[in-house]
Amino acid sequence: MVLGNSMLIPILPQMKQALNISQLEVGLVITLFSVPAGLTIPLAGLLSDRLNRKWIIAGALTIYAVGGLIAGLSAIFLKTNAYLPIMVGRVLQGIGAAGTAPISMALASDIFTSNERSKVLGMLESSNGLGKVASPILGSIIGLIAWWAVFFVFPILCIPIALGMLFVVKEPQDKKEPQPFKQYFKDIKTIFKNKGVSLVSAFFAGTVVLFVLFGVLFYLSDHLESKYKIEGVLKGLILAIPVLAMAITSYITGSVTQKKANSHKPLVVVGTGILAVAMVVVPFFSENTYIMVAALVFAGIGTGLVLPCLNTMITSSCNADERGMITALYNGVRFFGVAAGPPLFGVLMEKSVLWTFLVPAILAALAGVVNFFFCHEDVLTRKPEEGKDQEARGYQQEQQEQNQKQIMSKQVLQKLMLTAKIQTQPSFRPAQEVKDEVVKKVIKRLQPKLQSVLKEELKKELEELKKEVTGEIEKSIREAVTINIEEVRNDNDKEVKEDNRNGKS
Repeated sequence: MVLGNSMLIPILPQMKQALNISQLEVGLVITLFSVPAGLTIPLAGLLSDRLNRKWIIAGALTIYAVGGLIAGLSAIFLKTNAYLPIMVGRVLQGIGAAGTAPISMALASDIFTSNERSKVLGMLESSNGLGKVASPILGSIIGLIAWWAVFFVFPILCIPIALGMLFVVKEPQDKKEPQPFKQYFKDIKTIFKNKGVSLVSAFFAGTVVLFVLFGVLFYLSDHLESKYKIEGVLKGLILAIPVLAMAITSYITGSVTQKKANSHKPLVVVGTGILAVAMVVVPFFSENTYIMVAALVFAGIGTGLVLPCLNTMITSSCNADERGMITALYNGVRFFGVAAGPPLFGVLMEKSVLWTFLVPAILAALAGVVNFFFCHEDVLTRKPEEGKDQEARGYQQEQQEQNQKQIMSKQVLQKLMLTAKIQTQPSFRPAQEVKDEVVKKVIKRLQPKLQSVLKEELKKELEELKKEVTGEIEKSIREAVTINIEEVRNDNDKEVKEDNRNGKS
């Protein structure tokens, strides 16, 4: 994704001349890549939350490669009429880019725990920056062959990376079943309801810093060639300087914030402040290339402070189930910043150097102020199950309980198999045959124990029944004897009375 814009920046002046297009039209080469990417990213995020993330990335890389082929072949065969087909290829590349870096960010957050996440996302942003460093140099070198040769780099790189993604990267296996769409969007809505102000503030900062970065690179590429006639590899090396500063700062920032809690928001505010100051300095020293490049290095440092911190706060604001969508929305607005940078800088460049850098300085300062007052790191990094989000997690808790029961069932079965001392045959045997043998051996092993248990239970039942029956018999005998004694007494009383009567007579 990084190569999609940065590698083209050095050859934009050559493209402008070869196709006879305006400054605005050449800026659209960047815009028509970034806008489709920004629009498509939410769909890619939704699919990645419900399907396998690495399959989404591999498919996106394939689309990316096809777009590069269309643009390159159009430039070769259509010559000066190639502008529109090249734009079609760029749109396809933008759609492909939607499923690469944003989903990679979500995948990295899935693989690594919260303690490691800051460092890993810092490394990811650093590698992103290194790609931006290498891509202008690579674009300048390949541009020496022909300006359109750059487009063929995309398929050459994307296809092997897609294959590596499929066969090398191991996605976590404990991913739960996808939520119903209703619950999924309810969770997204809940996240924005509870954390929306902080998220939007972070989104705004990410958009602004990338708008400034790509706008500055666009300006610097044109300025070096038009004013100093610097072309080729040397221009690529100069363009790489501020981006290298950003990459190094990103790596250091990720490592530092991993060890220090609640340090992300302050660094975002400091980074946007440095960026704003650098933009104010540039127009006053635009005639001095060294001071201007030094100021742009500070702009790169400011950007390197901001982006890793935003990445960590935003990816920590949600569970893995919604992370694809949240990171997709974040990267979508970032793409709009990238898309707006070159054409807006192109328009401002026609006015004056002061306006070219004053507008981004104001935006960077505004991003810092907004994040200082409205972005709350403790709110973003709070677990979704806490507080108001707990009710919305009912379904997820139920799913977790079901998964736990399944795990316990597997553990019980493993213990039974171990008790029965089952020795399975080679793995090529039919599964049903192995299953039947397992059941038979388990039953055979447990049968004596079951019989023993049943005998004991039956013996207890018989003893209780014997006691009960004996008691009933004794009771019946006592009652019968009592009745007979009473009858005998009555009979004796009658006989005595009869004898008395007869004696008197």
